[in-house]
Amino acid sequence: MRKTVILILGLACVILFYFTFVSAYKVFRSDWQLPRTSAHKQAQFRLVLITQELETPFWVKVGGGAIEEAQKNGTSIEVWGSYNKNQEDFLKKIEIAIDSKVDGIIVQGLDTEEFKNLTKLKAAFYGIPIITVANDVPMGESLRRTYVGSDQYMAGQLIAKQLLSDMGHSGKVILMGDSRQEYYQEQRLKGIYDVLKNYPNVLTEYAETADTRQQVIATTQDLMNRLPDLDAFIAVNANIAEAMIQEIGRRSQVEPYYIYSFDDSPDTFSLLMQGKLDGMIEQSPEMMGKISVDLMIKWLTGEMVPLNTDGYLTDIRMLKAANSR
Repeated sequence: MRKTVILILGLACVILFYFTFVSAYKVFRSDWQLPRTSAHKQAQFRLVLITQELETPFWVKVGGGAIEEAQKNGTSIEVWGSYNKNQEDFLKKIEIAIDSKVDGIIVQGLDTEEFKNLTKLKAAFYGIPIITVANDVPMGESLRRTYVGSDQYMAGQLIAKQLLSDMGHSGKVILMGDSRQEYYQEQRLKGIYDVLKNYPNVLTEYAETADTRQQVIATTQDLMNRLPDLDAFIAVNANIAEAMIQEIGRRSQVEPYYIYSFDDSPDTFSLLMQGKLDGMIEQSPEMMGKISVDLMIKWLTGEMVPLNTDGYLTDIRMLKAANSR
């Protein structure tokens, strides 16, 4: 019996020694490595950028700037959006971002009650900060932390001054915007009017249209029928510029008219290159993306609290057709 116990203990020692030797061998093998921690640190914050106009050149630049800044700061950011200004889908994505409890939302402002309720009530309830980018909504109506983008009032002034320089101090001018009357369009119009009101021989008429192609064409037709002696057009909403110019060109030559718009449409730069636009306000979308992410991170870390509620303005300039050739 005693011999049996000794034999069993001896066998156990041999087995234990074997496994100890194998483990030690693995540790000291030259090509063996300790288990590694993740190559990437966990993102400091999770942000989302949401737009109504996904994959347009302007918003691709905004998204690119935002992603570059987020990567530089070890922050995760996703770019979400809808196509062709699908407001229902756009609002749904904001709601999903809030329900997902992201750390911060950077969003193209939309001047509607549904948007304001989401940002002022639901996002505020969860403590999720909102920064509007490119298109603003008044702070008191949305509780956004700040705005990053162009001074739309100044952009309107720049276009009006360029019109006066090109056309002179007399003429008939159509200002065309869409029927949603969003805040950024109101600011552009205010800038235009505040310059042109000092020139009594410049007569302006504001034309409102739904932003479907068919409706823009119909509105342009009506204007040219009623006002055959028009001198200039300003597309306050850049998305209507292409259809408006197409109808002008179908009715007559485009060249006699002075035509202006903004760069936040896929078509306006091409129209400028073709000489169909006399001038265009060029904005700084990449900087909008970078600055909005930088400010969101500074808010979340407490480095900059509060943010300037008046907003952080990016550069704009008037781009003339002759300069782009």
